[in-house]
Amino acid sequence: MPGFADTLTDFARFRKQFKTMSRAKGGLSPDSGLTQTTIFGTNPGNLVMKSFVPDRLPPLAPLVVVLHGCTQTAASYDHGAGWTQMAAQFGFAVLLPEQQRANNPNLCFNWFLPEDTQRDHGEVASIKQMFDSMILNHGLDPKRVFVTGLSAGGAMTSALLACYPETFAACAIIAGLPYGCASDTKEALAAMFQGGNRTGPVWGDMVRHASPHLGPWPRVSVWHGSVDTTVKPTNAAEIVKQWLDVHGAPAEPSIENKVSGFPHRIWMLNGEPVVEAYSITGMGHGTPIALGADDPADRCGVAGPLMLDVGISSTAIIARSWGLLKTRLAEVAPARPRPDPTAKAAPTPPPKRFDIGAVINKALRAAGLMK
Repeated sequence: MPGFADTLTDFARFRKQFKTMSRAKGGLSPDSGLTQTTIFGTNPGNLVMKSFVPDRLPPLAPLVVVLHGCTQTAASYDHGAGWTQMAAQFGFAVLLPEQQRANNPNLCFNWFLPEDTQRDHGEVASIKQMFDSMILNHGLDPKRVFVTGLSAGGAMTSALLACYPETFAACAIIAGLPYGCASDTKEALAAMFQGGNRTGPVWGDMVRHASPHLGPWPRVSVWHGSVDTTVKPTNAAEIVKQWLDVHGAPAEPSIENKVSGFPHRIWMLNGEPVVEAYSITGMGHGTPIALGADDPADRCGVAGPLMLDVGISSTAIIARSWGLLKTRLAEVAPARPRPDPTAKAAPTPPPKRFDIGAVINKALRAAGLMK
């Protein structure tokens, strides 16, 4: 087991990676199409609520919660992953919670702090209030709520799934960590760079003790790059171990195949898939996208820092597995957000004054009576 000196060395490398990611260009975009809502609950985690609801949203449409990674904003992650782009085509709502620097200077969700990862407390409670508000205000289907996230957002996805398992139908954790692997910054760094190694029952108990829920449990999809040096790939194996124990599924996968050339494993229980894992060989830390894919639906997102064009679209595959791509909205116009009744309205600009003198002068010049 590496010692504290090794952890310090890893921490120095981690800070260097953060600086590199922060300086990189091309990963940010304006909040085009996103609505910010300021009234949605008590907001104990002091997060920002942003969302996208396309026009002509079908009744009881699904909701996808999307959590950005460190150094990112809701808009920059969405710009890279393409979730609202897909929602505008196929008719579902997207909630994009956003971290504030007042909570974390690197814009990471605080997935490792107990006060932010316990049911009805802190950041997880703020996010729960957000999607409860969206379901109520937009008539969404409470049985089709999904959550996904990258890195710190992936670890916070693990926390949301543990704290509110009755709420989610399924989740996708990208370059994330298992729930309960850390309770402070030092433990978080150790988990990221060294990984945990606990038994399935120990991991499973952490989820079972996080809420009074007794099942059924959400489906879990795990994605990780095989050469990720920011969050060690062994974390993916520990997430799988955690949720296999929660589901009571066998340790050996039921199906092993390849998707777009990458290893893919599925664990079944009673004939239904409950856990799956994608290992993106040769990929570092980030969300996999496929800008050259044959299917236009798979060509969503934009390559940039932490958004890696490796030939497989995690966004499209995840959305398809959740049943979100069955019906394309006919002739969808350029996406614009649906009004949110709880959002702040933009101030109406004052009307322009009517200048009678200018009108008369213009008429005289047109008649040649005035230069």
